[in-house]
Amino acid sequence: MADKPAPAPGFSNCVPGNQVPYNYPQHVLGTSQGVTGVSSSGFQVQAMGFPAGTAVPPIQNQPIVKEGTIWMPVPPPLPHCPPGLEYLTQIDQILIHQQIELLEIVTGFETNNKYEIKNTLGQRVYFAAEDNDFCTRNCCGPSRAFTIRITDNLGREVITLQRPFRCSSCCCPCCLQELEVQAPPGTPVGYVVQNWHPCLPKFTIQDEKRMDVLKIIGPCVVCSCCEDINFEVKSVDESATVGRICKQWTGFVKEAFTDADNFGITFPIDLDVKMKAVMIGACFLIDFMFFEHAGDRKQRSGVWQ
Repeated sequence: MADKPAPAPGFSNCVPGNQVPYNYPQHVLGTSQGVTGVSSSGFQVQAMGFPAGTAVPPIQNQPIVKEGTIWMPVPPPLPHCPPGLEYLTQIDQILIHQQIELLEIVTGFETNNKYEIKNTLGQRVYFAAEDNDFCTRNCCGPSRAFTIRITDNLGREVITLQRPFRCSSCCCPCCLQELEVQAPPGTPVGYVVQNWHPCLPKFTIQDEKRMDVLKIIGPCVVCSCCEDINFEVKSVDESATVGRICKQWTGFVKEAFTDADNFGITFPIDLDVKMKAVMIGACFLIDFMFFEHAGDRKQRSGVWQ
């Protein structure tokens, strides 16, 4: 059999098979092959399959149980894939659950945010924790600079998110938000850059060379009132939808009295794992910008505070 040609520029090198460029949709959103039981928000609730023709490294190990938490099995290393991102080659949807901090509820002081990142089987893929000081958290609020460290089940820090301090105002295009994604820590793999728009929250996902890869467009009014809020992930020309970041409604009590949020992210399974990592970073930036306030009458009901 003749050797397969090398993938064209812009295609993922981590997953062999039906590879797609960064800005080209592989699946129609919410209709992944081999999926059963898809919720109204587009996130599957049962075990997912893989598109025909896509070679995915087999999972040989059983799920890992550590301190009562079920972790996703460790996948084998892959060439040209940053260490720790091999998990992302096997999934096209992830769930991000922010943990409720009792100290924050009782005292009213902002604590470091912590998140569980899970696959659709409920297995933990990563654990994310904010690394910030008391003064920054409580004086700068959701506009604060932060570093979020994402670790795998071996305790390795595999992704680092860094956000500089920027004022949040739609009237000042020079203060637009930005987030750098590193994988492994110290090696930038992409950026999330806010685009100025008077009405819509818009972002651009860029690769490590600052080349535009994807666009994110949110609704005109970002109000979490008894329904999910969708941020559509589109191709660079905004002509095709390739994924979604969904802020999920968690119930009146949790929404009113805490700032612990749940998100779901969908993306093509063959999307470059680096861009999947950047989409995870985009989700955290969106959380801080629009949903970090708790029920203290500061909850953002629009695009800007």
